[in-house]
Amino acid sequence: MSASAQLPPFDPADPLGLDDLLEPEDLAVRDTVRTWAADRVLPYVADWYEKGELPGIRELARELGGIGALGMSLEGYGCAGASAVQYGLACLELEAADSGIRSLVSVQGSLAMYAVHRFGSEEQKQRWLPRMAAGEVIGCFGLTEPDHGSDPASMRTYAKRDGGDWVLNGRKMWITNGSVAGVAVVWARTDEGIRGFVVPTDSAGFSAPEIRHKWSLRASVTSELVLDDVRLPADAVLPGVTGLKGPLSCLSHARYGIVWGAMGAARSCFEAAVDYARSREQFGRPIGGFQLTQAKLADMAVELHKGILLAHHLGRRMDAGRLRPEQVSFGKLNNVREAIDICRTARTVLGANGISLEYPVMRHATNLESVLTYEGTVEMHQLVLGKALTGIDAFR
Repeated sequence: MSASAQLPPFDPADPLGLDDLLEPEDLAVRDTVRTWAADRVLPYVADWYEKGELPGIRELARELGGIGALGMSLEGYGCAGASAVQYGLACLELEAADSGIRSLVSVQGSLAMYAVHRFGSEEQKQRWLPRMAAGEVIGCFGLTEPDHGSDPASMRTYAKRDGGDWVLNGRKMWITNGSVAGVAVVWARTDEGIRGFVVPTDSAGFSAPEIRHKWSLRASVTSELVLDDVRLPADAVLPGVTGLKGPLSCLSHARYGIVWGAMGAARSCFEAAVDYARSREQFGRPIGGFQLTQAKLADMAVELHKGILLAHHLGRRMDAGRLRPEQVSFGKLNNVREAIDICRTARTVLGANGISLEYPVMRHATNLESVLTYEGTVEMHQLVLGKALTGIDAFR
C-alpha cells in the first residue's frame, strides 16, 4: 500500500488537521458551546443586531452558567476549572455566533470574576463567585474612562477613606454588561495607589445608563458607570493587589480569549464565503470556479487556520504557566487584524449580499472594529511588542 493511500482525506473545514491537537474533553467542550450557540443565538442574533438590543440577557447568562461557560478556567467556587485551551475553544464558538455574546462571557469570567478570584478576600469569593459562575449575578468591569482609555494610569475615578468606609466618585465608559450587572469591579485612584473595589450595583449613588446609537456590538449591553459618593464598607476593596498590575493582569486574561474569539468571527465569514461561492452563479457557472475567487478563499483559509494554530499554541503556554503578556499582545494584534481582513474579503465574495443581515459578514465586520480597539488598541500592542523586541520603552 502506498504512503498516500494511508493519508486521511483532506477536510476543507480543518485543512491543517488541527483537531488532532485536541483531546476528547476539548472536543466535548467545543461541541457543547457550538450547539448552545446554534440553538440560542444564531436564529435570533441578526434581529437583535438590527434592533440594537440583547433581550433576555439574564436568561442567557443563566444558560451559559448551566453549561459551565462563566469563569470556566477558574478553579473552585462553582467554576468549571477548564483548561485554557478549552476556554479558548468556547470563546471561538461564542464569537462565531456574535462578538457581543463572547464579550458577555469574557467580561463576566475573564475580567470581573477573574479579578475577585485572583485578588479578592475569601469572603468576597464566597459571596460572589458561585452566583456569578451560575449566571445568577452578572458582573461588569470598570476601568476605561471617558477621557482615559489607553492610559488607565491617568484615571480620575477616586476613592477616599471616610472613617471605616470608602467613598467613590467618578465615571467609567464603554462598560459591557454595565446596566444589567449585579456587581461591578471598579478601579479607582486612592492615596495608596490604584485599588479595585467590589461594588454592588444597588449601592446608593451608583447608576449605569446604557449607551445607545452604536454601530458595532449592537447585540451587547454597553453602559456608562456613574459613581456619585458611593459609600462602601472597608472590606469592599480587593485586598490582593495595589497598582495597575491588578487591572492589567485581568485584561491580559481577557485578551487571551479575544485571540480565539476573533478567529470565530473570521470562521463564520469564511464559511459564508465558501458556501456562497459554491452556489452563486455568474457567467454560467459558480463563482467558486473562477481563479480570483479561489485565490481569495485560499488566502482566507491560510490566515484563519494560522490564527487558530497561534491561539492553540498560546493556550498550551497558558496551561503550562508560561504565557507572557507580550505573547498575548502578539496574538491579539495578529488575530484581530487578520479576522477583519477575512471579513472584508468575504464581503467582496458575497458582493451586494455581503451587506445584508441575511448573511453574517457585515455584522461580524462591524463588531470586529470594536474588538480591534478594545482591551488594547493596535498601536498599544505594537508598542508592547516593540518594547519587548528592542528593550526601549516608547510609551514615554
